[in-house]
Parts: sequence; structure tokens; C-alpha cells
Amino acid sequence: MPAIFASENNHYAISVPTSKQMAVRSVADRAVGYGMFGASVDGTNPLAVYRSVKEAADRARAGDGPTLIESNVVRLTPHSSDDDDRRYRPDSERAEDRAKDPIHVFSQYLHTHDLLTDAAEAAMRKRIQDTVAEALEKAEAAPGPAAETAFDHVYAGVRMPDFRAARDRR
Repeated sequence: MPAIFASENNHYAISVPTSKQMAVRSVADRAVGYGMFGASVDGTNPLAVYRSVKEAADRARAGDGPTLIESNVVRLTPHSSDDDDRRYRPDSERAEDRAKDPIHVFSQYLHTHDLLTDAAEAAMRKRIQDTVAEALEKAEAAPGPAAETAFDHVYAGVRMPDFRAARDRR
């Protein structure tokens, strides 16, 4: 099947390092068990990710089957608002990850190669902030989904139970 499967690996399974969760070195190593090509790439480098995805797409188009791409990324924030990653991640690791923030690193790359100006970056950041703020406003104003749609597009042939009918039979 000409498919590309992408896995974003920040090397933590909530608060436990993936090295304690998996018996393999990387997620990409699992691809061989499914008879597909697996690649592990620096997910903080947009050019490396592009190259890896392009190679996978070329392979798929050539009829060479699917690819599993593991993007190794940094974890810039705790798993959730209830998580205090200071309990299991040393300050040095968290600082090192922040220094690898791909947005900042790629911005520096673009500036160094005269592909991005400060003004263009500021305008882009403003456009992004405005777009996100507008989308958030729309999402917060949107009505919640109807309960009877809870199973839609989840399992083939499964429908939401009619809880009202069950209640009325009591």
C-alpha cells in the first residue's frame, strides 16, 4: 500500500522515558516487523523531515510500499497541565530541549541564509497569532456535538445506544 506513517517521538511515554517502554531502540525499528521501510529522522529539522517524507513518497509512488517515519522531536512542555516534568526531567535536559526549539532554530537558519528578514518574520508571527486567535474564538463559540454522534466515524457499524429508550423502559 502506498502509505506514509508518521510517528512523532519526544522520547517520553507521559512521564517515563521510552527507553523503559519499548524493547527497540526507536519506533522506526518496528517497521521491519510489518515488512515496510522505517526511517528515523531529526524532527526538529524541517529540511531533514522534508527529505525523509519526499523519499517515502517517491518510494510509495514507485510501488515500493509503505514507510514508517519516526520524527525525533524535543518535548518543550510537560505532558499535560497536571504533569510536573521537573520531577523526572533534569533542568539541564529541559534547557537543552528548549535550545533545540525547531521554530527558533529554523528561523536562525533562514536569517543566516538571507531567506527571512526580521520584518517578514514579525508579520508572519502576527498573521499566525491572529489566525489562531480567530480559530479559537470560533471553536469556543461552536455548539458541542450531539450525544448521538459519539460513535460516528469510530467503529464500522456501531451506533450510539439509545439511552433514552433504555431509560424509558425502566
